[in-house]
Amino acid sequence: MYDVPPMADDYHFIGHSTVKQELVQDIERDNVSHAYLFAGPRHVGKLTAAHWFSRLLVTQGLSEEEAVQVQNNADKLLHPDILVLDQLWIEDVCDDWDIIAQSSNVAQEHRAKAPKAKTDTISIDDIRSLQERLYETGTGTWRCCLIRSIERMQDAAANAFLKILEEPPEGLVFLLTTQSLSTLLPTIISRTRTVQMHRLPQKELLPLLDGVAEEDQHFLLRIAQGAPGTLISLKEDPDALRDAKLIHSKALSFWKEDSLRERMSILKPLHKRGKESDQFLFHLALALRERESSEGRVRALNQLCSALETNTHRQLLSQQFAMRIGEC
Repeated sequence: MYDVPPMADDYHFIGHSTVKQELVQDIERDNVSHAYLFAGPRHVGKLTAAHWFSRLLVTQGLSEEEAVQVQNNADKLLHPDILVLDQLWIEDVCDDWDIIAQSSNVAQEHRAKAPKAKTDTISIDDIRSLQERLYETGTGTWRCCLIRSIERMQDAAANAFLKILEEPPEGLVFLLTTQSLSTLLPTIISRTRTVQMHRLPQKELLPLLDGVAEEDQHFLLRIAQGAPGTLISLKEDPDALRDAKLIHSKALSFWKEDSLRERMSILKPLHKRGKESDQFLFHLALALRERESSEGRVRALNQLCSALETNTHRQLLSQQFAMRIGEC
């Protein structure tokens, strides 16, 4: 049995015992793939799994003391054998280099040059910048390259990355994540080992709730929907948790409200496409599940969700939805 360094199990990798076992067995059997693709819903632990596995790989043959030192360097993105492309520089959105350096250690200065990057997409210049680092000499048996959400790659970037996957540098392991397998090039998927990750049962999330008030525990478990990343972020950010409670309270009030005018007013967050709208729609659905609801209300909400994905007038859709609910 491969001796998993203690630090690897401490990297907040909650649950996913089957995934852990398969990754450890790959090392035991000397069957490590040159590329892994961790696929699954948001915040379910894909990037955490990639970080966890990267630490297993680069600590092979090290003593516990040496492994701890690797952990310290890896946490600061200072280990030479672990490259990470996570958060990207975006003009007027994410342009603080100190913040970016907390999750990415691949050069991105080119994104701040004209024409400046304005989106979260991975460009061919990003892949070229990464490629310059891929052929560096490693300090151990394995080097790892982590890329979050590879569906962010532009077509040119995806094709350039495919060429690297076809002839990867010796000893380099790509650890990739995606929320959407269907949007990736089939040739990229075929050149990786897909690791499917699923939402966790509530019992596996309970260790994350130590020290949390019972009322907040129930709320966090409902909001997390089996995604440990969501639970951790809300638990560690009191302001975000308070905001989530406020949104949920408004969503609950919508289903209890008899006044059409008030229902329309509550639905204002849906009028504009964006994060606020997505969050409110999620809480609206969650609040409906917490109540005894008619099939008509469930059907109306499903139709609203589908319609909001089109370019139809969002305010008009919200008003029509509020009127339909009054008839259910």
